Amino acid sequence: MNAEPAVPKRILPAIVLSQLAGTSLWFAINAVVPDLQRDWQLPAAAAGTLTSAVQAGFIGGTLTFALLTIADRYSPRQVFLLCSLAGAGCNATAALLNGQYEALLVLRFATGFFLAGIYPVGMKIAAGWYTRGLGAALGLLVGALVVGTATPHGLRALGAQWPWQTVMWAVSAIAAAGGALMYALVPDSPSMPRAARIRPQALAVIWTDRKVRASALGYFGHMWELYAFWVLVPLIVATRLSAGAVPAASFAIIGAGFFGCAVGGLLVRRFGSAQIAAAQLAASGVACVLAPLLLDAPLWLFMTWLLVWGVTVVGDSPQFSTLTAQNSPRESVGSVLTFVNCIGFAISIVSIELFARAAQHWPLGMVLPWMAIGPALGLRALAPLLPRPAA
Repeated sequence: MNAEPAVPKRILPAIVLSQLAGTSLWFAINAVVPDLQRDWQLPAAAAGTLTSAVQAGFIGGTLTFALLTIADRYSPRQVFLLCSLAGAGCNATAALLNGQYEALLVLRFATGFFLAGIYPVGMKIAAGWYTRGLGAALGLLVGALVVGTATPHGLRALGAQWPWQTVMWAVSAIAAAGGALMYALVPDSPSMPRAARIRPQALAVIWTDRKVRASALGYFGHMWELYAFWVLVPLIVATRLSAGAVPAASFAIIGAGFFGCAVGGLLVRRFGSAQIAAAQLAASGVACVLAPLLLDAPLWLFMTWLLVWGVTVVGDSPQFSTLTAQNSPRESVGSVLTFVNCIGFAISIVSIELFARAAQHWPLGMVLPWMAIGPALGLRALAPLLPRPAA
Protein backbone atom coordinates (compact mmCIF):
# COMPACT_ATOMS: atom_id res chain seq x y z
CA MET A 1 0.00 0.00 0.00
CA ASN A 2 1.53 3.31 -1.06
CA ALA A 3 2.00 5.94 1.61
CA GLU A 4 0.32 9.28 1.06
CA PRO A 5 2.73 11.91 -0.25
CA ALA A 6 3.94 14.38 2.34
CA VAL A 7 2.11 17.71 2.31
CA PRO A 8 4.50 20.69 2.02
CA LYS A 9 4.73 22.47 5.36
CA ARG A 10 3.74 25.82 3.86
CA ILE A 11 0.31 24.59 2.70
CA LEU A 12 -1.74 24.73 5.92
CA PRO A 13 -0.33 28.08 7.16
CA ALA A 14 -0.90 29.59 3.71
CA ILE A 15 -4.51 28.34 3.57
CA VAL A 16 -5.21 29.56 7.11
CA LEU A 17 -3.74 33.02 6.48
CA SER A 18 -5.55 33.32 3.14
CA GLN A 19 -8.84 32.31 4.77
CA LEU A 20 -8.31 34.82 7.58
CA ALA A 21 -7.58 37.60 5.10
CA GLY A 22 -10.48 36.82 2.77
CA THR A 23 -13.09 36.49 5.50
CA SER A 24 -12.13 39.86 6.97
CA LEU A 25 -14.65 41.20 4.45
CA TRP A 26 -17.51 39.66 6.46
CA PHE A 27 -17.71 42.23 9.26
CA ALA A 28 -15.84 45.08 7.58
CA ILE A 29 -18.79 47.44 7.81
CA ASN A 30 -19.63 46.50 11.40
CA ALA A 31 -16.41 48.04 12.68
CA VAL A 32 -17.35 51.44 11.25
CA VAL A 33 -21.11 51.44 11.90
CA PRO A 34 -20.76 54.09 14.66
CA ASP A 35 -19.10 56.39 12.11
CA LEU A 36 -21.87 55.75 9.57
CA GLN A 37 -24.57 56.30 12.16
CA ARG A 38 -22.98 59.65 12.95
CA ASP A 39 -22.29 60.73 9.35
CA TRP A 40 -25.26 59.15 7.56
CA GLN A 41 -27.83 59.22 10.37
CA LEU A 42 -28.39 55.49 9.96
CA PRO A 43 -31.05 53.72 12.06
CA ALA A 44 -29.97 52.14 15.33
CA ALA A 45 -30.42 48.60 13.97
CA ALA A 46 -28.27 49.25 10.87
CA ALA A 47 -25.47 46.92 11.99
CA GLY A 48 -27.90 44.01 12.05
CA THR A 49 -29.46 44.84 8.68
CA LEU A 50 -26.06 45.27 6.99
CA THR A 51 -24.88 41.93 8.40
CA SER A 52 -28.10 40.26 7.24
CA ALA A 53 -27.39 41.54 3.72
CA VAL A 54 -24.03 39.76 3.79
CA GLN A 55 -25.68 36.57 5.08
CA ALA A 56 -28.28 36.69 2.29
CA GLY A 57 -25.56 37.21 -0.31
CA PHE A 58 -23.60 34.28 1.09
CA ILE A 59 -26.66 32.02 0.84
CA GLY A 60 -27.23 33.06 -2.78
CA GLY A 61 -23.56 32.64 -3.63
CA THR A 62 -23.28 29.23 -1.96
CA LEU A 63 -26.27 27.87 -3.89
CA THR A 64 -25.02 29.36 -7.16
CA PHE A 65 -21.50 27.98 -6.76
CA ALA A 66 -22.90 24.56 -5.80
CA LEU A 67 -25.44 24.38 -8.64
CA LEU A 68 -22.81 25.36 -11.22
CA THR A 69 -20.04 23.27 -9.55
CA ILE A 70 -17.76 26.27 -10.00
CA ALA A 71 -14.94 24.94 -7.82
CA ASP A 72 -14.90 21.68 -9.83
CA ARG A 73 -15.05 23.21 -13.29
CA TYR A 74 -12.28 25.69 -12.53
CA SER A 75 -9.16 25.66 -10.37
CA PRO A 76 -10.28 26.28 -6.74
CA ARG A 77 -7.32 28.54 -6.05
CA GLN A 78 -8.24 30.63 -9.10
CA VAL A 79 -11.83 30.83 -7.85
CA PHE A 80 -10.52 31.86 -4.42
CA LEU A 81 -8.32 34.56 -5.96
CA LEU A 82 -11.03 36.01 -8.21
CA CYS A 83 -13.63 36.03 -5.43
CA SER A 84 -11.15 37.66 -3.02
CA LEU A 85 -10.48 40.40 -5.57
CA ALA A 86 -14.19 40.84 -6.38
CA GLY A 87 -15.19 40.92 -2.72
CA ALA A 88 -12.40 43.40 -1.98
CA GLY A 89 -13.63 45.55 -4.86
CA CYS A 90 -17.20 45.59 -3.54
CA ASN A 91 -15.95 46.47 -0.07
CA ALA A 92 -13.69 49.25 -1.37
CA THR A 93 -16.49 50.67 -3.51
CA ALA A 94 -18.69 50.93 -0.41
CA ALA A 95 -16.15 53.41 1.00
CA LEU A 96 -16.87 55.73 -1.93
CA LEU A 97 -20.55 56.08 -1.06
CA ASN A 98 -21.90 59.15 0.68
CA GLY A 99 -25.11 58.47 2.53
CA GLN A 100 -26.48 56.00 -0.05
CA TYR A 101 -27.74 53.36 2.36
CA GLU A 102 -29.58 51.28 -0.25
CA ALA A 103 -26.47 51.09 -2.43
CA LEU A 104 -24.47 50.04 0.63
CA LEU A 105 -26.90 47.19 1.27
CA VAL A 106 -26.50 46.02 -2.34
CA LEU A 107 -22.71 46.09 -2.04
CA ARG A 108 -22.84 44.15 1.23
CA PHE A 109 -25.03 41.54 -0.47
CA ALA A 110 -22.50 41.30 -3.31
CA THR A 111 -19.67 40.96 -0.79
CA GLY A 112 -21.52 38.05 0.82
CA PHE A 113 -22.01 36.46 -2.60
CA PHE A 114 -18.27 36.48 -3.28
CA LEU A 115 -17.51 35.20 0.24
CA ALA A 116 -19.12 31.97 -1.00
CA GLY A 117 -16.04 31.62 -3.23
CA ILE A 118 -13.70 32.21 -0.30
CA TYR A 119 -14.81 30.38 2.85
CA PRO A 120 -16.26 27.13 1.40
CA VAL A 121 -13.69 27.02 -1.40
CA GLY A 122 -10.88 27.39 1.15
CA MET A 123 -12.38 24.38 2.95
CA LYS A 124 -12.39 22.41 -0.30
CA ILE A 125 -8.75 23.30 -0.96
CA ALA A 126 -7.83 22.09 2.53
CA ALA A 127 -9.80 18.86 2.08
CA GLY A 128 -7.82 18.17 -1.09
CA TRP A 129 -4.53 18.33 0.78
CA TYR A 130 -5.50 16.82 4.13
CA THR A 131 -7.27 13.49 3.79
CA ARG A 132 -5.90 12.67 7.25
CA GLY A 133 -6.10 15.07 10.15
CA LEU A 134 -8.87 17.03 8.43
CA GLY A 135 -10.70 17.62 11.74
CA ALA A 136 -7.77 19.56 13.17
CA ALA A 137 -7.28 21.39 9.87
CA LEU A 138 -10.96 22.40 9.79
CA GLY A 139 -10.64 23.65 13.36
CA LEU A 140 -7.84 25.97 12.25
CA LEU A 141 -9.75 27.07 9.14
CA VAL A 142 -12.92 27.97 11.04
CA GLY A 143 -10.66 29.64 13.59
CA ALA A 144 -9.22 31.69 10.72
CA LEU A 145 -12.77 32.71 9.77
CA VAL A 146 -13.27 33.89 13.35
CA VAL A 147 -10.09 35.98 13.41
CA GLY A 148 -10.94 37.31 9.96
CA THR A 149 -14.36 38.33 11.25
CA ALA A 150 -12.71 40.14 14.15
CA THR A 151 -9.98 41.80 12.04
CA PRO A 152 -11.96 44.95 11.06
CA HIS A 153 -12.52 45.68 14.76
CA GLY A 154 -8.76 45.29 15.29
CA LEU A 155 -8.03 47.71 12.44
CA ARG A 156 -10.50 50.18 13.89
CA ALA A 157 -8.69 49.92 17.24
CA LEU A 158 -5.27 50.44 15.63
CA GLY A 159 -6.49 53.35 13.54
CA ALA A 160 -8.80 55.06 15.98
CA GLN A 161 -8.29 58.37 14.19
CA TRP A 162 -8.61 56.96 10.68
CA PRO A 163 -11.60 57.97 8.58
CA TRP A 164 -13.98 55.04 8.26
CA GLN A 165 -13.14 54.83 4.57
CA THR A 166 -9.52 54.05 5.41
CA VAL A 167 -10.59 51.09 7.54
CA MET A 168 -12.67 49.74 4.65
CA TRP A 169 -9.82 50.15 2.17
CA ALA A 170 -7.40 48.45 4.56
CA VAL A 171 -9.74 45.46 4.87
CA SER A 172 -10.02 45.31 1.06
CA ALA A 173 -6.23 45.31 0.72
CA ILE A 174 -5.95 42.46 3.25
CA ALA A 175 -8.59 40.41 1.43
CA ALA A 176 -6.92 40.91 -1.95
CA ALA A 177 -3.56 39.95 -0.47
CA GLY A 178 -5.12 36.76 0.92
CA GLY A 179 -6.31 35.77 -2.53
CA ALA A 180 -2.86 36.40 -3.98
CA LEU A 181 -1.25 34.37 -1.18
CA MET A 182 -3.48 31.38 -1.86
CA TYR A 183 -2.81 31.54 -5.59
CA ALA A 184 0.96 31.89 -5.16
CA LEU A 185 1.63 29.30 -2.44
CA VAL A 186 -1.11 26.65 -2.63
CA PRO A 187 -1.22 24.69 -5.90
CA ASP A 188 -4.26 22.54 -6.64
CA SER A 189 -3.92 19.22 -4.84
CA PRO A 190 -3.38 16.19 -7.08
CA SER A 191 -6.09 14.44 -5.02
CA MET A 192 -8.58 17.33 -5.09
CA PRO A 193 -12.04 15.82 -4.44
CA ARG A 194 -14.68 16.40 -7.07
CA ALA A 195 -18.22 17.15 -5.99
CA ALA A 196 -21.27 15.81 -7.78
CA ARG A 197 -23.79 18.33 -9.02
CA ILE A 198 -26.09 19.38 -6.21
CA ARG A 199 -28.87 16.86 -5.54
CA PRO A 200 -32.19 18.46 -4.50
CA GLN A 201 -33.32 15.14 -3.00
CA ALA A 202 -30.52 15.51 -0.45
CA LEU A 203 -32.68 18.13 1.26
CA ALA A 204 -34.98 15.30 2.42
CA VAL A 205 -32.05 13.47 4.05
CA ILE A 206 -31.70 16.32 6.55
CA TRP A 207 -35.10 15.38 7.98
CA THR A 208 -35.38 11.63 7.32
CA ASP A 209 -31.96 10.40 8.44
CA ARG A 210 -31.80 10.34 12.26
CA LYS A 211 -28.08 11.11 12.56
CA VAL A 212 -28.02 13.80 9.87
CA ARG A 213 -31.09 15.41 11.43
CA ALA A 214 -29.37 15.46 14.84
CA SER A 215 -26.22 17.21 13.60
CA ALA A 216 -28.16 19.58 11.32
CA LEU A 217 -30.59 20.69 14.02
CA GLY A 218 -27.69 21.11 16.45
CA TYR A 219 -26.01 23.36 13.88
CA PHE A 220 -29.22 25.36 13.40
CA GLY A 221 -29.35 26.04 17.14
CA HIS A 222 -25.72 27.14 17.03
CA MET A 223 -26.44 29.54 14.15
CA TRP A 224 -29.38 31.11 16.01
CA GLU A 225 -26.87 32.40 18.56
CA LEU A 226 -23.56 32.89 16.72
CA TYR A 227 -23.96 35.85 14.36
CA ALA A 228 -26.46 37.64 16.60
CA PHE A 229 -23.85 37.55 19.36
CA TRP A 230 -21.11 38.81 17.05
CA VAL A 231 -23.30 41.70 15.91
CA LEU A 232 -24.14 42.67 19.49
CA VAL A 233 -20.61 42.39 20.94
CA PRO A 234 -19.76 46.11 20.40
CA LEU A 235 -23.09 47.12 21.96
CA ILE A 236 -22.52 44.86 24.99
CA VAL A 237 -18.96 46.10 25.48
CA ALA A 238 -20.07 49.73 25.15
CA THR A 239 -22.17 49.37 28.30
CA ARG A 240 -18.95 49.19 30.36
CA LEU A 241 -16.05 50.59 28.32
CA SER A 242 -15.34 53.93 26.69
CA ALA A 243 -16.06 54.34 22.98
CA GLY A 244 -12.33 54.30 22.22
CA ALA A 245 -11.86 50.92 23.92
CA VAL A 246 -14.78 49.17 22.24
CA PRO A 247 -13.02 48.13 18.97
CA ALA A 248 -10.08 46.46 20.75
CA ALA A 249 -12.36 44.66 23.19
CA SER A 250 -14.64 43.52 20.35
CA PHE A 251 -11.63 42.18 18.45
CA ALA A 252 -10.47 40.23 21.51
CA ILE A 253 -13.90 38.75 22.28
CA ILE A 254 -14.74 37.68 18.73
CA GLY A 255 -11.18 36.61 17.96
CA ALA A 256 -11.10 34.42 21.09
CA GLY A 257 -13.26 31.99 19.15
CA PHE A 258 -10.10 30.89 17.33
CA PHE A 259 -9.06 28.99 20.45
CA GLY A 260 -12.43 27.27 20.73
CA CYS A 261 -12.14 26.03 17.14
CA ALA A 262 -8.44 25.08 17.24
CA VAL A 263 -8.42 23.41 20.66
CA GLY A 264 -11.71 21.68 19.94
CA GLY A 265 -10.20 20.26 16.75
CA LEU A 266 -7.23 18.90 18.70
CA LEU A 267 -9.48 17.24 21.31
CA VAL A 268 -11.70 15.47 18.80
CA ARG A 269 -9.63 12.28 18.70
CA ARG A 270 -10.02 11.86 22.44
CA PHE A 271 -13.63 12.91 23.00
CA GLY A 272 -15.33 12.84 19.58
CA SER A 273 -16.94 15.63 17.58
CA ALA A 274 -20.39 15.26 19.16
CA GLN A 275 -19.10 15.65 22.71
CA ILE A 276 -16.90 18.63 21.81
CA ALA A 277 -19.82 20.32 20.04
CA ALA A 278 -22.21 19.61 22.92
CA ALA A 279 -19.80 20.93 25.56
CA GLN A 280 -19.22 24.20 23.73
CA LEU A 281 -22.88 24.62 22.81
CA ALA A 282 -23.86 24.12 26.46
CA ALA A 283 -21.21 26.58 27.66
CA SER A 284 -22.32 29.31 25.27
CA GLY A 285 -25.96 28.70 26.23
CA VAL A 286 -25.07 29.17 29.90
CA ALA A 287 -23.28 32.41 28.95
CA CYS A 288 -26.54 33.66 27.44
CA VAL A 289 -28.54 32.82 30.55
CA LEU A 290 -26.01 34.49 32.88
CA ALA A 291 -26.21 37.82 31.06
CA PRO A 292 -28.56 39.54 33.56
CA LEU A 293 -26.12 38.75 36.39
CA LEU A 294 -22.84 39.48 34.62
CA LEU A 295 -23.65 42.66 32.69
CA ASP A 296 -23.18 44.58 35.94
CA ALA A 297 -20.47 42.36 37.44
CA PRO A 298 -16.98 43.70 38.29
CA LEU A 299 -15.15 44.57 35.08
CA TRP A 300 -12.72 41.62 35.28
CA LEU A 301 -15.62 39.19 35.62
CA PHE A 302 -17.62 40.97 32.90
CA MET A 303 -14.71 40.63 30.45
CA THR A 304 -14.00 37.02 31.47
CA TRP A 305 -17.64 36.14 30.79
CA LEU A 306 -17.53 37.69 27.32
CA LEU A 307 -14.20 36.05 26.45
CA VAL A 308 -15.49 32.62 27.49
CA TRP A 309 -18.65 33.26 25.48
CA GLY A 310 -16.51 34.31 22.51
CA VAL A 311 -14.49 31.07 22.74
CA THR A 312 -17.47 28.71 23.01
CA VAL A 313 -20.00 30.41 20.74
CA VAL A 314 -18.13 29.30 17.60
CA GLY A 315 -15.89 26.46 18.79
CA ASP A 316 -18.60 23.91 17.99
CA SER A 317 -18.94 25.02 14.36
CA PRO A 318 -16.25 22.82 12.73
CA GLN A 319 -17.50 19.82 14.69
CA PHE A 320 -21.05 20.24 13.38
CA SER A 321 -19.66 20.30 9.83
CA THR A 322 -17.64 17.17 10.58
CA LEU A 323 -20.65 15.34 12.05
CA THR A 324 -22.90 16.23 9.13
CA ALA A 325 -20.27 15.11 6.61
CA GLN A 326 -19.64 11.84 8.47
CA ASN A 327 -23.32 10.95 8.79
CA SER A 328 -24.51 11.94 5.31
CA PRO A 329 -24.85 9.43 2.46
CA ARG A 330 -21.50 9.35 0.66
CA GLU A 331 -22.98 10.37 -2.69
CA SER A 332 -24.77 13.38 -1.17
CA VAL A 333 -22.26 14.86 1.28
CA GLY A 334 -21.68 18.05 -0.72
CA SER A 335 -25.38 18.66 -1.28
CA VAL A 336 -26.31 18.02 2.35
CA LEU A 337 -23.58 20.35 3.63
CA THR A 338 -24.67 23.04 1.17
CA PHE A 339 -28.32 22.86 2.21
CA VAL A 340 -27.51 22.69 5.93
CA ASN A 341 -25.22 25.73 5.67
CA CYS A 342 -27.79 27.71 3.68
CA ILE A 343 -30.59 26.95 6.17
CA GLY A 344 -28.27 27.84 9.04
CA PHE A 345 -27.37 31.20 7.51
CA ALA A 346 -31.06 31.90 6.80
CA ILE A 347 -31.76 31.29 10.51
CA SER A 348 -28.94 33.70 11.36
CA ILE A 349 -30.65 36.45 9.34
CA VAL A 350 -33.81 36.03 11.43
CA SER A 351 -31.93 36.05 14.74
CA ILE A 352 -29.70 39.00 13.77
CA GLU A 353 -32.69 41.14 12.84
CA LEU A 354 -34.65 40.04 15.90
CA PHE A 355 -31.94 40.64 18.49
CA ALA A 356 -30.47 43.79 16.89
CA ARG A 357 -33.91 45.41 16.92
CA ALA A 358 -34.86 44.08 20.34
CA ALA A 359 -31.66 45.55 21.81
CA GLN A 360 -32.84 49.00 20.74
CA HIS A 361 -36.07 48.70 22.73
CA TRP A 362 -35.28 46.59 25.81
CA PRO A 363 -32.32 46.28 28.22
CA LEU A 364 -29.65 43.79 27.18
CA GLY A 365 -30.28 41.84 30.37
CA MET A 366 -33.75 41.03 29.03
CA VAL A 367 -32.66 40.37 25.45
CA LEU A 368 -29.50 38.23 25.67
CA PRO A 369 -30.95 35.25 27.59
CA TRP A 370 -33.30 34.55 24.67
CA MET A 371 -30.27 33.61 22.59
CA ALA A 372 -30.08 30.47 24.74
CA ILE A 373 -33.10 29.08 22.88
CA GLY A 374 -30.77 28.03 20.05
CA PRO A 375 -28.21 26.16 22.19
CA ALA A 376 -30.97 24.53 24.25
CA LEU A 377 -32.80 23.19 21.20
CA GLY A 378 -29.49 22.29 19.56
CA LEU A 379 -28.40 20.23 22.56
CA ARG A 380 -31.70 18.39 22.64
CA ALA A 381 -31.40 17.60 18.93
CA LEU A 382 -27.78 16.46 19.30
CA ALA A 383 -28.60 13.86 21.99
CA PRO A 384 -28.79 10.86 19.61
CA LEU A 385 -25.15 11.37 18.66
CA LEU A 386 -23.87 11.51 22.25
CA PRO A 387 -22.70 8.37 24.10
CA ARG A 388 -25.28 6.95 26.48
CA PRO A 389 -24.30 6.98 30.18
CA ALA A 390 -23.45 3.59 31.61
CA ALA A 391 -26.32 1.92 33.44
